[in-house]
Amino acid sequence: MNVVLDGLAPLLDLTVVFCLLAGLLVGTLVGTFPGVTGSMAVAIAAGFTLTLEPVQGLAVLLTIYVGANYGDRIPSILVNTPGTPAAIATTFDGYPLAKQGKAGLALVASSFVTTGGILVSMAVFLLAARPIAQFALKFGPAEMFALVVFGLTVMISISSRSLLKGVIAGIVGLAIATVGRDPVTGDARFVFGVNDLSSGLPFIAVIIGLFGIAELFDQLLTHHQHTVRPISSLGRWWPTRGEIKQMRAPFALGSVIGTFVGAVPAAGGDIAGLIGWDRAKRMSKKPEEFGKGSLEGLAAADTSSSATLGGSLTTTMALGIPGDSVMAVMIGSMVIWGLQPGPSLFSNSPDLVITIAAIMIVATLLSLAISLVRMRGMVRLLDLPVHYLWAGILVFCAVGTYTTTNSMYTVWVMLISGVVGLVMKRTGFPAGPVVLGLLLGPLAEANLRRALLIDGPASLVTQPIAAVLLGLALIGLVTPLIAKVRVARRRGTHSGGARDTASSGLGQ
Repeated sequence: MNVVLDGLAPLLDLTVVFCLLAGLLVGTLVGTFPGVTGSMAVAIAAGFTLTLEPVQGLAVLLTIYVGANYGDRIPSILVNTPGTPAAIATTFDGYPLAKQGKAGLALVASSFVTTGGILVSMAVFLLAARPIAQFALKFGPAEMFALVVFGLTVMISISSRSLLKGVIAGIVGLAIATVGRDPVTGDARFVFGVNDLSSGLPFIAVIIGLFGIAELFDQLLTHHQHTVRPISSLGRWWPTRGEIKQMRAPFALGSVIGTFVGAVPAAGGDIAGLIGWDRAKRMSKKPEEFGKGSLEGLAAADTSSSATLGGSLTTTMALGIPGDSVMAVMIGSMVIWGLQPGPSLFSNSPDLVITIAAIMIVATLLSLAISLVRMRGMVRLLDLPVHYLWAGILVFCAVGTYTTTNSMYTVWVMLISGVVGLVMKRTGFPAGPVVLGLLLGPLAEANLRRALLIDGPASLVTQPIAAVLLGLALIGLVTPLIAKVRVARRRGTHSGGARDTASSGLGQ
């Protein structure tokens, strides 16, 4: 009981409350503007929060994470343009509902199911995270190395259409992580006489470049004036009892799917939303209405995508492996604050775990209130010229990066990372594996070397947990290849059958 009270006490601090409200405002605005992703906003904000106390910084970053999941529904429903990738499936039924004069109903329904999805997943976090962490405390060096490999392979297999490109991106991230001091001996390596590289590449500058600057450059090069205007006729707001009853089943389904998908590294809200929408359509008594303005489809998509927040938080805090790109930034910030997410966090700082859960829950409830009270005002933000937003993002990226070290070196690293990120984006290489490799590379290397020194190479396959994790990692890499071979064979069979039919027709 004392741990719970100690965890809730920081929320009574006025500074923490201010940070929480500031994060909610930023997160909601970020979601409302199409093209500005939650990971971009959290990466930019991370540079400014490093001078704050850990709880204050977490209040800002976590509430941006939550707020973006509310704001991104507005352009999805009114303009048919997802505010963040997590809201892609929202457009399937949200925009058709808006065109039917039910935009207000769609916005309110989306806010309620989003709230429910996050709260259900947070309940799972509170129930499951500690047992998972206690089990993970039994991990030795071999198991920790295998866990990092498993997380990296899952991200590689999910985050890119090309497995080869995902693997290359992961290798690049691991290679970058070797720059600086050896984690075991402390010797400098790959610094090439540059003193700034002795402590490795600055993590915050790299992620701001890969997620923020790269996206900004891409929008600058590809921007075209939108011809779709926001739907101004919002219609009625509150759902009837019949409509609420209609949304119960897809809400329950979406909560389960979203929490489970969120716990898988790199499988974010966009994947969960698409899976939830598809499964709800298969189970619905009226599947023909999906994609044409179905409240069931909207509820399933938004519940699934929002429930990933708790699932992702569970993986991140219990195992120290980021559930998505936002959590990768969160881990980087926590490490700089002297906190190490993972099994030890629950034994060393159990009150902090309660604080994190409380911030997420309070942010969710406040986001719901803001969404219902200020919905009409946020809709007007869609009319603002996008070039003002670009200028603001560039300034915040530069200032936020500079404040982490008070050195222009980090700004140059950010800009170079942005150019590299743009090239990767244009050529189909995912940024996620690079970030995860950079973040977890030292952990993987240190544990691998300890395992080899203590028990030798055989420990990687003789330790049951390590062997299972490495086996799952191998399956994660092989499964996409098998699926592609099967698809190619099916296409070959169909095309061969079509040619046989055509030839027989010609023969006749």
